[in-house]
Amino acid sequence: MASRSAHSASFDELVAEGDAVPTEGWDFSWFEGRATEERPPWGYASLMAERLTRVASALDIQTGGGEVLATVATAPSLLAATDSWLPNIAIARRNLARLGATVVEVADDAPLPFDDETFELVVSRHPTVTLWNEIARVLQPGGSYLSQQVGAGSNHELSVALMGPFEANPLRTPTAAVDAATAAGLEVVELREHSCRVTFDDIAGVVYFLRKVIWTVPGFSVDRYGKQLRALHDRIVSEGPFVAHSQRFLIEARKPA
Repeated sequence: MASRSAHSASFDELVAEGDAVPTEGWDFSWFEGRATEERPPWGYASLMAERLTRVASALDIQTGGGEVLATVATAPSLLAATDSWLPNIAIARRNLARLGATVVEVADDAPLPFDDETFELVVSRHPTVTLWNEIARVLQPGGSYLSQQVGAGSNHELSVALMGPFEANPLRTPTAAVDAATAAGLEVVELREHSCRVTFDDIAGVVYFLRKVIWTVPGFSVDRYGKQLRALHDRIVSEGPFVAHSQRFLIEARKPA
């Protein structure tokens, strides 16, 4: 939890605090008392853990620091994970050592460094890009891909507050995901959507979020968006927490046996 509250710290202090927090991994505990986000009703971590009990081999793509995968009680005998950011690799290896996972550095848009039909299960939470053909390639016949994805227009209100009006990326819709999965030869067996309420209680939380979730405002920096941050800070002080909505969808696709 942060050391200062929005009521006792100045704009400059709050911005400096949010700008100083390390961004490695996907541990969001720093936001306690700063921001809240509703969770989708399906419970991705529980679904993933249940699927892992059914298989002997699994891959977690774009694992971050392995924080979500590390919550499972047991793991298959063959478990691998990838991430593209070098600082995350060391964190993931530490977090996933208990599960015996192999963690590999792979660019998000690069081919997966695994043989054809290696895994019974592939999972991914909030991937920046989904390489459906690669997923289909490394899946065994009858294997499944389970993913919770960030939908188009996620936290659009926050993006607009800093960048002004713009159109959300149409390629991040559930429909586009289904089309891409089908084109790769996979059968979509489940698709669910949910809009989650997000609140930011102070500008420090906003700054840290934008540094960590970099696609919300591409190219974000405190210097570049100082004027907009000041306006948003004044709005929070006068009107209360800033509210946005994160768009999430769950997709499960199966490779024909």
